[in-house]
Amino acid sequence: MAISRAKSLILTSSRALSTTSSVWRDGSESWISKLLVRKIEPTKEPHSRMLSDKEVIYALHTHNVRPDSISKYLANYKTSVELINAKKEISCELVASWTVSVGDMDQCLHLWRYTGGFEAIDQAKDNLWNDPEYLRLMKERGNYLRSRHLQYLLAFSYWPQIQARTNDKHIYEMRSYRLKPGTMIEWGNNWARAINYRRNNDEPFAGFFSQIGRLYNVHHIWCYKSLQARKETREAAWRSPGWDECVAYTVPLIREMHCRILAPTEFSPTK
Repeated sequence: MAISRAKSLILTSSRALSTTSSVWRDGSESWISKLLVRKIEPTKEPHSRMLSDKEVIYALHTHNVRPDSISKYLANYKTSVELINAKKEISCELVASWTVSVGDMDQCLHLWRYTGGFEAIDQAKDNLWNDPEYLRLMKERGNYLRSRHLQYLLAFSYWPQIQARTNDKHIYEMRSYRLKPGTMIEWGNNWARAINYRRNNDEPFAGFFSQIGRLYNVHHIWCYKSLQARKETREAAWRSPGWDECVAYTVPLIREMHCRILAPTEFSPTK
C-alpha cells in the first residue's frame, strides 16, 4: 500500500514538472513563477550603492505621542525646527512633518534630509547636543512621548526628486513594506518600471529603503488631493497595461506591509 502510494506521488510530481516545463518551452511565463523569488546574482558592490546616492541621507523620526499632549508636543517640535533652521553651519533640513490620521493614531512622523552623508549627521549631532536650548527642548519633549523610533534611509534613484507641495492642502499615504532579505535589487528593478504607471497625477512624493534601523524596510510616500482622489488614482493605475504584472512580481518579495494616511503639520515644508 505504501509503495503504491509513493509511486502515485512520483507520477503526479512528474506530470506537474512536465506541464511546467512545457509552459516554459512555449516561451510564456507560468503564473507560479511569479510566486518565486528570483535568485540575486553575487555582486562586489553594495546594494545601497546600486540603488541610491549615499551622499544624501534621510532620517525618519517616528514619535508616539501621549493623547493628552499632542498640542504641547507639536508646539515643542515647531520650536526645535526653528532652532535647527537657524543653524546654517549644519547640513540638515526638514523635508516633511506629518500627523497620522489613519493608522497608528497619536503618531507623528518627521522626515529630515542630510546632505553630505553620515559625516553631515555626525556634525549635526555634535552641534545640537552641545546646544543648551536644544537639550532643554528635548527634555521637555520627553514628557509628551510614549515612545520613539529612528531610521536612516536612502532614496531610490529611480523615484522622482522630492518636490514640496506648496499649493493647496494634500493628504499623504505612506506604504511601508518589510521585504525578504536579499530581494532589494529585484524590488528596485520592478519598481523602476512600475513608477511610470503612477506619475499621471503627480502622486509620487518619495521612495526610500532603510540603511540603519529596521532593515529590509521600504517606504513609498504618495501625495493626493483627498481620499477620493487616492481611490480614483489607484483604480486608474490598475487599468494601465503592465501595472498588474509589476504587482505580481513584487508581492512575493514582501513579508509584511501596512499603510498610514498622513496630514501635514502647520510647520511642514510640504503641504
